[in-house]
Amino acid sequence: MGSRLRGNDGSCANTTCSPAAPPGSAYHVLLIARIFMQHSPIVADTPDFKRINRAMAFGGFSTFALLYCVQPLMPLLARDFDLTPAQSSLVLSLSTGTLAVALLASSVISDRFGRKPIMAASMLSGAVLTLAAAFARDYAQLLALRALLGLLIAGMPAVAMAYLSEEIDGRSLGLAMGTYIGGSAFGGMLGRVIASFISDFYSWRVALAAMGLAGLYAAFEFWRSLPASRNFRPGARGMGALLGGLRTHLFDAGLPLLFSLAFLLMGAMVSMYNYIGYRLLAPPFSMRQSAVGALSVLYLLGIFSSVWAGRLADRLGRRNVLWMVMSVMLAGLLLTLFDNLWMIVAGMGLFTFGFFASHSVASSWVGRRAQAPQALASAIYLFLYYLGSSVVGWISGYLWSHGGWPGVVALLSAVLVVALLLALRLRSVPPLNPQEARP
Repeated sequence: MGSRLRGNDGSCANTTCSPAAPPGSAYHVLLIARIFMQHSPIVADTPDFKRINRAMAFGGFSTFALLYCVQPLMPLLARDFDLTPAQSSLVLSLSTGTLAVALLASSVISDRFGRKPIMAASMLSGAVLTLAAAFARDYAQLLALRALLGLLIAGMPAVAMAYLSEEIDGRSLGLAMGTYIGGSAFGGMLGRVIASFISDFYSWRVALAAMGLAGLYAAFEFWRSLPASRNFRPGARGMGALLGGLRTHLFDAGLPLLFSLAFLLMGAMVSMYNYIGYRLLAPPFSMRQSAVGALSVLYLLGIFSSVWAGRLADRLGRRNVLWMVMSVMLAGLLLTLFDNLWMIVAGMGLFTFGFFASHSVASSWVGRRAQAPQALASAIYLFLYYLGSSVVGWISGYLWSHGGWPGVVALLSAVLVVALLLALRLRSVPPLNPQEARP
């Protein structure tokens, strides 16, 4: 019978060995080589940590800029193609829906072929499809291109969390994850702002072409900056491995609660920004398209809050921070009920701040708690994240048509109350491992 290779401390390495193998054999040489191939995690303030943060900022920017640049264009598409608000929301909901489906497959593919190539190919595909969407002949063709974009762009969000969890030291993971999410917030903000301004003075087609070109540049910078994986080990994971991984993660005491939070929080976030534009473009506000799009600068609060919340969670613990930042999100939503523009803007700011802080804490918690396969845990989280965007965003369109903004707020308030209850439940879930228990 084989035993496990023992190190100097008497512990066993993960590779099985035979005590009968003679010292100096090729077998032992291979095992020793594997041990030395393991790299220590990357810590904050090192050159590799800075390179990773730079690349992930570009990756988050590109993914979310290309995905959400159509959001402020929905009223224009509704006008040009004679659509209802719910129909125009399909230009985003289809992308997020197909992205959600593709996330699980992307995680399995990356386990076989590696993290960096999948992320880079995803970014390049998104840029090319956005350029193609600028030349769509009709709304059906535009929807087809956006659905394909969702499928192919999934590689970046599916793999980024797994890459960071593998390469970054646990004590620096909150900061790294916060930086990635901050780049995502910046991309979501800048994509909306640029698309709004260009479409106001030119057309939505020119806006999409500009975003596609920006995506090409971001893909180049990502490939140039990101270090190759050092702690990734490829594996052939088929359907059996996928189902086994699903069982591991879904029967965990804490991960299903975090996965549910992803669905609820992102559904609320996308619904807010999908339909607040319709309210502000109509009387009594009657704002210009570019002015409504400019409100996306509130995403800058998300850049700050995601990094701030990541640091705070590293210090105080995720279970002590998550429910508090989600309460800020709910308070901001209720402020948007007032018919005062400044109150609405303040409410949107608090809502945005709370969302990105919540997402930063929850996503890094998944990275700390998940057992192998970690990429699959990240993919499940993001599957429900984007599924919530698609489902809740689409349902909110019908509530807008029948109940106006108060109807949308009523739905999102219920969603956030459920999310708060789940966050409070997470406080009582025992840590799964010492890394998760550490603040």
